[in-house]
Amino acid sequence: MSSRFDELRILSGNGNPALAQSICGRLGVRLGDVTITRFANENIFVRLNESVREKDVFVIQSLASPLSDRILELLIMLDACKRASAGRVTAVLPFYAYGRTDKRDQPRVPITARLLADMIQVAGAQQVVTIDLHAGQIQGFFSIPVDELSSMPLLVRYFRDRGWDDVVVVSSDIGFAKRARNFAEQLGTPLAIIEKRHPARADAESENGIEAMSLIGEVAGRRCILVDDEVNTGRSLASAAELLERHGAREIYAAVAHPVLGGDGPERLRASRIRELVTTDTLPVPAEKSWPGLRILTVAPMLAEVIQRIHSGVSVHTIFPPRALAR
Repeated sequence: MSSRFDELRILSGNGNPALAQSICGRLGVRLGDVTITRFANENIFVRLNESVREKDVFVIQSLASPLSDRILELLIMLDACKRASAGRVTAVLPFYAYGRTDKRDQPRVPITARLLADMIQVAGAQQVVTIDLHAGQIQGFFSIPVDELSSMPLLVRYFRDRGWDDVVVVSSDIGFAKRARNFAEQLGTPLAIIEKRHPARADAESENGIEAMSLIGEVAGRRCILVDDEVNTGRSLASAAELLERHGAREIYAAVAHPVLGGDGPERLRASRIRELVTTDTLPVPAEKSWPGLRILTVAPMLAEVIQRIHSGVSVHTIFPPRALAR
């Protein structure tokens, strides 16, 4: 089926240009020519150096560090495309920031995930493609189509290819248990769950302020795969690995969709009991934040196929097994 738009255009901000280049390579198209500069007064300026009139435009931007700059780049690029009469504008957000502020869990706080969704729509996005949102209800914050993809099949395939027969998948939190169960079912392994209790006045970052942990399930003598949607400071994963070791786990691995890796997270994970952290390139990992136990799998083939399907008017979700999409 051919697109109703004349031509495909891929544009990228500074959030993850290597991923954008890889996507373009797989699609056989060149990355669009965009100038993004910052003036002395810190204002961000964007100029599209080629026409996008009536084109099918995909703006790729991982909301990485420095976060506020990356969000503004995205919004300004979307606005530039809208004002340049693009036929359709799709925001491709491999990592959606502020996903943890998806509800009011204490008085007088914002729902920043909803605010960000509003800004993206006002700026000119007509649909959104993203990967592994922290909470499924974020899709409902948009009044435009949202395709939430899953990196789970990619991570499952990595561990399935190891051929282990003594694995147990461990959910790093009760709130992630359903997706961890799907991960375990695809691997054909048992599931264990770590219950975390937080103090009443926890820090803003959910990985801080953990009061206690307990384990539900058996892990003694087995290889454990901790699963979660993102890792930031690494405190939760490192503490969970210590708990599993105390319960007799043979080896400990981790599978995480998004490598935020803020602060001293890389050092903490390098020193932890986790033998290997397997993640994706939804966010760039600078060389200084890498370590021998970090394994990065690329989501470029998945995003390239999804972009091609959207451009051609073909269903997206048929490329994923049902269990990968379940929450």
